[in-house]
Amino acid sequence: MMQQRNRTTAPRPDGQQQTPPSPRMSARRWITLIGLVILFNFVFYYLQLGTTSTTPQTTLSYSAFVTQVQRHNIKNATISGTDASGNFRKPYKTGGKSYTRYTTTIVSDVISTLVPYLQKEGVDVTLQNNTTPIWLSLLGLLLQALPLLFLFGLFYFGARSTMQQQQGIFGFGQSRAKLYTEERPTTTFADVAGVDAAKAELREIVDFLREPEKYHRLGARIPKGVLLVGPPGTGKTLLARAIAGEARVAFFSISATEFVEMFVGVGASRVRDLFDRARAASPSIIFVDELDAIGGSRGRRGPVGGGGNDEREQTLNQLLVSMDGFEPTEAVIVLAATNRPDVLDPALLRPGRFDRQVTVDPPDRAGREAILAIHTRDIPLGPDVDLAAIARATPGMSGADLANLANEAALAAARKGETRVTRANFDEALDRITLGLEGAPLMNEDERRTVAYHEAGHAMVAYLMPGVDPVNRITITPRGRSLGVTQFLPTDERRNYRRDYLLSRMAVGLGGRASEEVVFDDITSGAQNDLQQVTNIARTMVTQLGMADELGPVYLGGAGDDALGGSSYNPWEPKEYSDETAHRIDAAVARLVDEAHRQALEGLRANRPALDAVAEALVHDESLDRDRFVAIARANGAQPLGGSPAREDTAPQQMATPVTPA
Repeated sequence: MMQQRNRTTAPRPDGQQQTPPSPRMSARRWITLIGLVILFNFVFYYLQLGTTSTTPQTTLSYSAFVTQVQRHNIKNATISGTDASGNFRKPYKTGGKSYTRYTTTIVSDVISTLVPYLQKEGVDVTLQNNTTPIWLSLLGLLLQALPLLFLFGLFYFGARSTMQQQQGIFGFGQSRAKLYTEERPTTTFADVAGVDAAKAELREIVDFLREPEKYHRLGARIPKGVLLVGPPGTGKTLLARAIAGEARVAFFSISATEFVEMFVGVGASRVRDLFDRARAASPSIIFVDELDAIGGSRGRRGPVGGGGNDEREQTLNQLLVSMDGFEPTEAVIVLAATNRPDVLDPALLRPGRFDRQVTVDPPDRAGREAILAIHTRDIPLGPDVDLAAIARATPGMSGADLANLANEAALAAARKGETRVTRANFDEALDRITLGLEGAPLMNEDERRTVAYHEAGHAMVAYLMPGVDPVNRITITPRGRSLGVTQFLPTDERRNYRRDYLLSRMAVGLGGRASEEVVFDDITSGAQNDLQQVTNIARTMVTQLGMADELGPVYLGGAGDDALGGSSYNPWEPKEYSDETAHRIDAAVARLVDEAHRQALEGLRANRPALDAVAEALVHDESLDRDRFVAIARANGAQPLGGSPAREDTAPQQMATPVTPA
């Protein structure tokens, strides 16, 4: 693969995490509430003033009122019960102030004689009934009490918010596991495909949860814990949910990372709370995803990490104790998933805790076809879509990869406004997933020619070397970070690799660099990824597969190397071989790489006309399919090294995938 340089990839953002409110936010909230109370009372006060007269008035004694009547200074009087009010003819001055209105209280016995007297003195008299409707009285009381009710409501909701904040601060010990009850939509084994062996192993768990008495009657004890082990995307979480759906029991799901917080003891408290909830809902299932986050071997972090007071170790200790606390008749089963079983603490894996380990491998060809059938059952497919051919073209893909492939094909069809998903949509989706987005064509002729010879070198070495997967397509159209790509279509499922096959793969990987040396007598930086892949294959052959003559059948991969999890480097672990052995390993790796490089150079020099013809065709057309590539190679006298290329006459399939892009 010709690698493109000077491309940076933006880091993906982490998942959102809810944080407790800060003290500054709480203080700001209380200041806002107090401000609202003051504002409401201020507005209510002015509304009250608006309902009464704003004219200055004074309260007169009865004798002063009579005196003002005699002086003809009372203009009118409104009498309601024993209360009287009205206006002065001239401003009434008392205490250094002037008033234009008055109020006074009249004894009820003199009202009958007072009214004729006021009329005689020229006072306009108005009599009012002093009875007030009940609803009006209640409304008045409500208006008077409204500020207090508003203030009480604000303090109530403020106190409730404070309690919730305190629960968020002091409730760290509560489990954050999600509970899926049987009333919710469930997943069953019918929704899981490609892992038939794991499904068969787990059906016993379902049978126990449905009929525990059948096992208890014979004294049998169901496994307390089942560990699902497999690469990412193979369906471990889906299997756990399918078990809960089949058994129709409560399903508690949590990630192991949610147990641990910055406060010491929080993780252990959450473990206790989770197991208490599961026992209360028995029969139930506890599913812990990414168990290796808390289940790593204790004391492996060296002198600066680990120890008895480490938060993760306390959480692990509590998990071990909680699993031991299960009664034999309790119908609570712990399921856990990990892709790093090599780092788990041995105490977790002993009988009585995680009794069983179920390996969930990537699906084979039949399994991939079944998975595609599940993920495309709601997608309208075109008549040219062959799921068997797609499954054949996607070796090594997990269930998650196949689900993404089906979705990307549907998106491609939707972008083009099509009514059905066709084979071309799946081709586009597969290229998009494995190679990246298609970029702009190369405009520099020198660069186009360099990339064309680089990719032609990969293809020609693959054509010449025996036992290598056949070439399916060659292109110099940039995709993702690659300036060009050579795709290979495996002829069958490979689970065991011969030494000759790995050596041939290395030669194919170095075909691009060898082509540059043969044609331009120079090299470019485009072979960076090729060199990385070839070196990794050579080091694996030497250290893990015992395929180097210098060292013999010795495993030197390290205790942390695992086929599922990869290499887990721990600087505190001692080396498992000496410095002299390390030098021998480096020498063996260099020898294997040099041998592959020499084979690629010899093959291309012996078939230079075919190399030139393929490169010129790529410069002109930018892409070659398998039929045309093979025709060009044969027409220019390409001679395979050591025999005929593997299955070169196999007809090209409908789909092609760059299992090992070169």
